[in-house]
Amino acid sequence: MHPRPKILIVDDEPFNVDYLEQELEDLNYATVAARDGREALAQVAAESPDLILLDIMMPVMDGFAVLERLKADKATRDIPVVVISAMNDLASVARGIELGAEDYLPKPFDPVLLKARLTNGLEKKRLRDAEQLYLQGLERELVIGREIQAEFLPRELPQPPGWEIAVHFQAAREVAGDFYDAFTLDDSQRIGLIVGDVCGKGVGAALYMTLFRTLLRAFASPDYFAGAAHPGNDADRLLQSVMLTNQYVTQLHGDTSMYATVFFGLIDPANGLLTYMNCGHPPPLTLNASGVKTRLTHTGPPIGAMADPPYSVKQMPIDPAEILLIVTDGAADAVDIDDQFFGEKRLMALLSETRVTTAASLLDAISSTLRNHIGPATQFDDITLLAARRGESR
Repeated sequence: MHPRPKILIVDDEPFNVDYLEQELEDLNYATVAARDGREALAQVAAESPDLILLDIMMPVMDGFAVLERLKADKATRDIPVVVISAMNDLASVARGIELGAEDYLPKPFDPVLLKARLTNGLEKKRLRDAEQLYLQGLERELVIGREIQAEFLPRELPQPPGWEIAVHFQAAREVAGDFYDAFTLDDSQRIGLIVGDVCGKGVGAALYMTLFRTLLRAFASPDYFAGAAHPGNDADRLLQSVMLTNQYVTQLHGDTSMYATVFFGLIDPANGLLTYMNCGHPPPLTLNASGVKTRLTHTGPPIGAMADPPYSVKQMPIDPAEILLIVTDGAADAVDIDDQFFGEKRLMALLSETRVTTAASLLDAISSTLRNHIGPATQFDDITLLAARRGESR
């Protein structure tokens, strides 16, 4: 059985209060009353009414001040308020509506109009309450989704002797379309580095993020090829992993038009040789003491964008004291409060001017600069930065 809706009557005229209480009781509403604005706020805190009938002209604190207090408080701003006003006081009615009142009830009170105002106000509250419950449930689901998604990202990064690997990951929403991975291949000392960005935003991109990341990691694993002919070298393994992932996505999910830009590299820590594929991703960079040294351009289209794409594999050395930097486009696309993008030109200037000795300090310099640029604005896109630094030669 649902409890009766509770109506707070705020009026300094006892006759008005008595009349409204009687009418509301006949309509099966519970009532509480207050004689001025200060008492009204106390009753709101104590009784949590479903609707407020609020007079404007009152001692101690008038109705306008009460409205301002109610609408400024997150806990009370959704309680519907119906302004009580004389028919010749339309200016007060208009100001009350501007301050957030739902409706008005003219004096003298008409029972039919009173019922209509209450029914309308309570229905709006019922819908708002249902919306809030839905949003709270959705928020809980997104929190769970974010926790599950975090399980797909590595808890720890491998740190082979003579190398430092660091990452900065900052989701723009509860769940992200960006992903990264760093792992040691079980059958060798090779280090796998993956940074990807699924098209779109929100839950859809987050679901596909888990798919892309899982497939790439699984197809690169030697366990996948148990009992079968395993690719004979790093280039073959890398190409096999990307091609199989692309084949799976385009054949089973091609109608969704979902794709991901991906950089996938294998590093031999002993000699610094990097074998890589850049599938439509913003070109990673190698940095040395003089600034930007090399841009690792595309070797094929994004994964999932087309069937049978023309992929290729490239190799290059990472020399001692150099850093491999991989970023998603969320860095260049960072937007400030004036809708100005940070931009690739500014990012390149930052990298050319920044002199760092560790991978972690490089990412700190980039992320702090991006935070300063974004300022109070809402983050536009996920930001992922991954850096691998080879130590000095001995």
